[in-house]
Amino acid sequence: MSEFLIKPRIQFGPNALTALNDVPAKNALLVTDSAMVKFGLAERVTTLWQQRGIRFRLWDDVVADPDIATVVRGMKVMDADYPDVVVALGGGSVIDAAKAVIYALHQTRPDSARPRPCFVAIPTTSGTGSEVTRFSVVKSHTEKLVLVDAFMLPDIAILDPELVVSVPASITADTGMDVLCHALEAYVSRHASDFSDAMAEKVVRLVFSYLPTCWRQGNNLLAREKMHNASCMAGMAFTNASLGVTHSLAHALGGMFRIPHGRANALLMTSVVAFNADYNGQCATDAAQKYARLAHLLDLPASTPREGVTSLLVAIHTLKDEMALPAGIRDTGVNAEQFEQQLPDMVAQALRDSCTPTNPRTPDTALLSALYRQAWHGDSWDSAAR
Repeated sequence: MSEFLIKPRIQFGPNALTALNDVPAKNALLVTDSAMVKFGLAERVTTLWQQRGIRFRLWDDVVADPDIATVVRGMKVMDADYPDVVVALGGGSVIDAAKAVIYALHQTRPDSARPRPCFVAIPTTSGTGSEVTRFSVVKSHTEKLVLVDAFMLPDIAILDPELVVSVPASITADTGMDVLCHALEAYVSRHASDFSDAMAEKVVRLVFSYLPTCWRQGNNLLAREKMHNASCMAGMAFTNASLGVTHSLAHALGGMFRIPHGRANALLMTSVVAFNADYNGQCATDAAQKYARLAHLLDLPASTPREGVTSLLVAIHTLKDEMALPAGIRDTGVNAEQFEQQLPDMVAQALRDSCTPTNPRTPDTALLSALYRQAWHGDSWDSAAR
């Protein structure tokens, strides 16, 4: 028996932020970061609460790639004046931090009579899909730990495209490639289903149709709305189907060298697609068949599985080039000697990552090392590890 979990309730479209007025609250906690305060987005939330006479506190101490210490600080803030509503406003780091704080406080106070607060997630980037997933990524030293529990799912997700129109082009590119990677990995996951496949297929079409426009014209509200929706749907797909070794490798690479998560995925994506498809072999894998179907849906040549996989790989490379993303890890400023020194640790982390077991092909240490080295050079997928 399988399951497809549908949660939270999703409010989307222009002016969706006003849906916050329909959330009953007496005492609210806003989890965000300093950038959301600086640019006035946090004030848009607190103004709605002020107009309704709701008491609230602002915790803006979240940083990129939140670590365990950040979660502990958040637990202290939340425990000091326990709210009935928690709103996370920001990118994936903010939403993941809020999830971890709510979860950890519940775990450390299992006998508490306090009910779980209503949890509202308002993403301000179109990338992680964290607003609809049971995943939270928390850093411990240089390793990224992936927490997975349905308890962390928000109750309400608010997707307002007006909150993402000011996202810089470089971040738009990074987060957009994260959306694409979520869809690709959920689509070929060992836990994929008809339900997750339907969402992944739609996401891939939306990304190739609207991401370049978002990158060139950030104020295009229609394109922003479509990418915001795509990010959310990709999150719904992978929270049910899980992911694969692109994410496992990216978690370790980003944790070690502070490469933005979406960019790390973009650097590794084509190498993993080629491996999953057995591109240097017969392209006889189930993953190759599914990649070819995606190429067909994008109106690309796909008369055979190999031709379809080739078309998809070319399309991904073209998309990356169009948005001026780095070709290889070496183009991100990572030192070659340090990369080789840290390679064994990164491979070990990737092997034990929670995303690895659902990859369609089972990797080993040698394979993951080869994928990292290929991504270092940004070589053609023709040299992908078999």
